[in-house]
Amino acid sequence: MTPAPHRVGVVVFDGVKLLDIAGPSEVFSEANRMGAHYELTLCSVGKAEVRSSTGMRVPVDADAEQSDLRFDTLLVMGGDVLADRPVGADLRDAVRELAARSGRVCSICTGAFILADAGVLDGRRATTHWRHTRLLRGRYPKVVVEPDAIFVRDDHVFSSAGVTAGIDLALALLEDDHGDDLARQVAQSLVVFLQRPGGQSQFSPTLQGPRPRTPILRAVFDAVAADPAGEHSIPKLAAQASVSPRHLTRLFHDELGTTPAKYVESVRFDSAKAALEGGHTITGAAQRAGYGSPESLRRAFVSRLGVSPRAYQQRFRSAQRRDAGEPA
Repeated sequence: MTPAPHRVGVVVFDGVKLLDIAGPSEVFSEANRMGAHYELTLCSVGKAEVRSSTGMRVPVDADAEQSDLRFDTLLVMGGDVLADRPVGADLRDAVRELAARSGRVCSICTGAFILADAGVLDGRRATTHWRHTRLLRGRYPKVVVEPDAIFVRDDHVFSSAGVTAGIDLALALLEDDHGDDLARQVAQSLVVFLQRPGGQSQFSPTLQGPRPRTPILRAVFDAVAADPAGEHSIPKLAAQASVSPRHLTRLFHDELGTTPAKYVESVRFDSAKAALEGGHTITGAAQRAGYGSPESLRRAFVSRLGVSPRAYQQRFRSAQRRDAGEPA
């Protein structure tokens, strides 16, 4: 006797990120090939065909507003449009009703904005693409945003980080349903990690946001960026800017919410990441970025990213240098 299918609803809309759909769908499709029984239904408001982020049209199976739709797992896809403008009322209301009738409720990437707008994430922990975690927190203060997580589970509600992290989440759902053996087989078949090491901060630039408004701070920024390994103590930076150390510290706090020392550390860390990506040795990267030793660099990487410099380099160094066989 064939078991009842596990029904997965996939909510899409114009501007949806195509890989958000394809990644988790491939996980469930591959699992079906190995004996699972997932049944995917693509839904949009009004059952309208949607245009993805690539311009490719995506056909749809069901109307997301259909009152008798029920899913064991609901996946709400993401797209850059969700960070650029408010969630449409029809989409928000349809997702709110679908979530109330579904077992597990999940967002992929910026799909978290739809769940948050529908109130599904109120009082819950959640994540989204690293580029938009601050925006999610600011727009929806009732959501407890975890910016470094690859995915977050809060009871029956799940959310994933950006784009390919939807694959990580789908594998975790598969493991919940069928155990780690099948999840591992699917991960191996798709040539991905079953559990990705480190958090999503390893994929993001440390320094985000616009340049400072204050000319003094812009000059300090430029000086540190030009020579990350240089002498950048607070007295030295203050002297270069012709202000007192106290005044410089106050400017950093008032405009940037940080300290000069933390800013210098962030520049050095980004410099070290870039050096490793470019194929420099760990020792060379530490020297170029102003770390006292390779061990100091290792501690910084483990503290910030949860991975060692060598592990980071093996994942992100340029394809050209990797093909050339240069030493790590």
